Amino acid sequence: MSKVPQNKPAPSMRSLPNLIFASRWLQLPLYIGLIAAQAIYVFHFWVELVHLVEAAFGNQGALDKLVASIGYKSDVQLTGLNETIIMLVVLALIDVVMISNLLIMVIVGGYETFVSRMNLESHPDQPEWLSHVNASVLKVKLAMSIIGISSIHLLKTFINAANYDEKVLMWQTIIHVVFLLSAMAIAYTDKLMSHADKH
Repeated sequence: MSKVPQNKPAPSMRSLPNLIFASRWLQLPLYIGLIAAQAIYVFHFWVELVHLVEAAFGNQGALDKLVASIGYKSDVQLTGLNETIIMLVVLALIDVVMISNLLIMVIVGGYETFVSRMNLESHPDQPEWLSHVNASVLKVKLAMSIIGISSIHLLKTFINAANYDEKVLMWQTIIHVVFLLSAMAIAYTDKLMSHADKH
């Protein structure tokens, strides 16, 4: 029984899909740029941490820098750390860590999903979530990370509420709720799509 000859695309037509597929490497500079942003966050984290340690040992200059960075205002001259300042600085450091985690998720997950395989299956440090990551899972994880970051920002605002206008407090709360609803919608849509794929 003779095989039906398949129509192969002309060489000129094959080169166009190859070019389009190779264009995914244009994203590489973007991920390298995010790595540079990650390095800046690491530097910022250590600067704030050093200021916190120096302020704890009575350095007035470090204390003034911390107070300015967190937007804390007081009617009296601050001569030392208090619980509110420490809490705001620690929350700011946690905020940096969470944004850094978000960057790692975008860099590693995005590169693996949209650019090229990393072949980390046998690597002992392979992230657990990377083994089943795809564009849909990445969107849900990013949405959850953004909610976590928004929660930290909202908590910082409420702790320092005396230095904010009521409209700022209201709008930050509304924006946080919108993030939460958006994440729930993304997760629900992903669940529906996964259910439809199984059938």
